[in-house]
Amino acid sequence: VQLLESGGGLVQSGASLRLSCATSGIIFRLYTMGWYRQAPENERELVATMTSGGSTNYADSVKSRFTISRDNAKNTVYMQMNSLQPENTAVYSCKAAWERAAHWGQGTRVFVSS
Repeated sequence: VQLLESGGGLVQSGASLRLSCATSGIIFRLYTMGWYRQAPENERELVATMTSGGSTNYADSVKSRFTISRDNAKNTVYMQMNSLQPENTAVYSCKAAWERAAHWGQGTRVFVSS
């Protein structure tokens, strides 16, 4: 099983980024996919999830600015992040979960300068 995130980088406040998480080795369409982040000296926190049926859940701090989506044909989950702020600086990781199985990617770094 592999989850490979991409799309992170260094941006200025107010910019946008689109993260991708390409998966292999799982029946992607069955899995709830999620994005999590861990800022320096903080615990990992949920950013957004999308179930196999397309239901979404967002952290309050990112609602209206971040959008999670998935392409089952490409086995990939995305997160569009708009109006990025310095407090969004973190390592963003994707998670695939189904029943008792859970798989994580290594993460992609996002740094937002003021």
